[in-house]
Amino acid sequence: MMVLDDSGDEEPASQSDKSELHSTLKTLSSKLEDLSTCNDLIAKHGAALQRSLSELENLKLPAESGEKIKAVNERATLFRITSNAMINACRDFLDLAETHSRKWQRMLQYEREQRIRLEETIEQLAKQHNSLERACRGAPGLSSSSTGITSTAKGSVQSAKGEASDEDEETEYFDAMEDAPAFITVTADPKHHRRSGSNLSGASEGHPEDWNLEDSVFESSNQSSYNESTCKDLLPKKRRRTRIPDKPNYSLNLWSIMKNCIGKELSKIPMPVNFNEPLSMLQRLTEDLEYHELLDKAVKCESSTEQMCFVAAFSVSSYSTTVHRTAKPFNPLLGETYELDRLEEFGFRSLCEQVSHHPPAAAHHVYSKRGWTLWQEITIASKFRGKYLSIMPLGAIHLEFHSSGNHYVWRKVTSTVHNIIVGKLWIDQSGEIEIVNHKSKDKCQLKFTPYSYFSRDVPRKVTGVVSDADGKAHYVMSGTWDEKMECSKIVQSSHGSTSTEGKQKTVYQTLSPKVLWKKYPLPENAENMYFFSDLALTLNEPEERVAPTDSRLRPDQRLMESGRWDEANVEKQRLEEKQRAVRRRREAEAVEALEEGKDYEGYIPLWFERKVDAVTGELICVYKGGYWEAKDKQDWSMCPDIF
Repeated sequence: MMVLDDSGDEEPASQSDKSELHSTLKTLSSKLEDLSTCNDLIAKHGAALQRSLSELENLKLPAESGEKIKAVNERATLFRITSNAMINACRDFLDLAETHSRKWQRMLQYEREQRIRLEETIEQLAKQHNSLERACRGAPGLSSSSTGITSTAKGSVQSAKGEASDEDEETEYFDAMEDAPAFITVTADPKHHRRSGSNLSGASEGHPEDWNLEDSVFESSNQSSYNESTCKDLLPKKRRRTRIPDKPNYSLNLWSIMKNCIGKELSKIPMPVNFNEPLSMLQRLTEDLEYHELLDKAVKCESSTEQMCFVAAFSVSSYSTTVHRTAKPFNPLLGETYELDRLEEFGFRSLCEQVSHHPPAAAHHVYSKRGWTLWQEITIASKFRGKYLSIMPLGAIHLEFHSSGNHYVWRKVTSTVHNIIVGKLWIDQSGEIEIVNHKSKDKCQLKFTPYSYFSRDVPRKVTGVVSDADGKAHYVMSGTWDEKMECSKIVQSSHGSTSTEGKQKTVYQTLSPKVLWKKYPLPENAENMYFFSDLALTLNEPEERVAPTDSRLRPDQRLMESGRWDEANVEKQRLEEKQRAVRRRREAEAVEALEEGKDYEGYIPLWFERKVDAVTGELICVYKGGYWEAKDKQDWSMCPDIF
């Protein structure tokens, strides 16, 4: 998910920077010449005035006139002294300006040459790095420092300790999970442990036989994960589109735009639609619900630790859509909304609203009549590092189950888009997710291992442990964020050998893993449709009765989806200028209110309101109601005109 912000709040970068600079220097030179001319005129007219006054003093006039002329002469003398001082200062300024003007021009030229040289060097380094990576991939017999796979009497032992990233020192945030507990899982003999389960420490609630009861829940999730259509066909289903127009073959050099942005916050850099996909960030946020049935199954779990497994699988599933999706979504306009009403088909309805423009922030609320509510406010922070782009979603995700009151909170990991300058773009997820059930105090620590060319580990690996309030481990989670997640019940735990880093690894003996989540296959021709999933293909499908601020009605996005990219770029500029004009007007109102000593509230979201969250203590935008009622009445009079 490439999230370069396309808000375009700053005016588009001009191609005539040089001519503008020369024009400024020319204007300054002209003003200096005018100042010099004024100098000469003051000196000339001042001397003439002094002579005229002296001549008047020498005339034989009445005493009264003589006194007045004397007073005027004194004033003229003061004026001459002041003028001389100003003339001398102007002369000094003129000399300095002429001397330093040449020096500044030389410095400016040097800086320009240095910048061009730096750009060329970075591009060359990126190409060399790319070649080196390809060479490393092709090199035979690369050894890995991670613990390999070894066999034991009871089954296979796998290391869950990831390999360190091969990125440079700027990517230290990848290593934030360095303190994560290292563990090894051993698949136990299920027959043996069902016979002697009462003596095992580490079995959930002391009854390994419970796994037999839970098998039915896990198995049912396993089967339905493989084939969504089987259960969906039983419900009333609206026929939705299965394709969109193929992506046109437009070529545009990303480096030509990105080279001026190294180290900058990307939320103020306007980007053409050529780097976009025809969905908004609000629609991408809604896409997190693709595997909503995991939460429907979690509702039925009797054990809170078992429920945590499904919540953990759901938190990982939201990344499965990103593996091929390197294009960026449209940055929503302030006040833009997106609804996904699947109440009749799947039991839930979702609403998103863009509640802040800088930094870009979206509020999201989902209600399911099958027993859960999810809400979040996500702010996207992104930085371009020269070779890669790091995207850091900020904000907590809340999930509450209606009957049990279990309230889960977690945050998203860092996404990294690689090969920005040269080579094929690819995306990685890295970091830790800590999911906490604030009612039972259960926890799940998930680790997303960053990709490394030198590791023998499975790419895109995710591992984790589910523990209760006392810290006792119940389940091991394992899998990949782009394919599937499994859950293994722990029947015994013991301390293993100390690793090379000096950490002691815990050995978890588990029953056979159960697949909780598996990614749906992509639709046919997905590579020509932005690698959209079946759900993504329906998100921008035109619908009646939605709010006039809905992303489906955004004209530049609609033009882009139709393949009319040139028109889409023109329309995008119009929308951004319209938004800038509204913001300037709002700023003027704020200044006016300040001058009059009045309070100015600033922008207020339409369907969400800011409240302090009781669980996290953070200020968060929560749904205040009214949207679905307005939709029923088709009363959208309160909606702003943003398109």
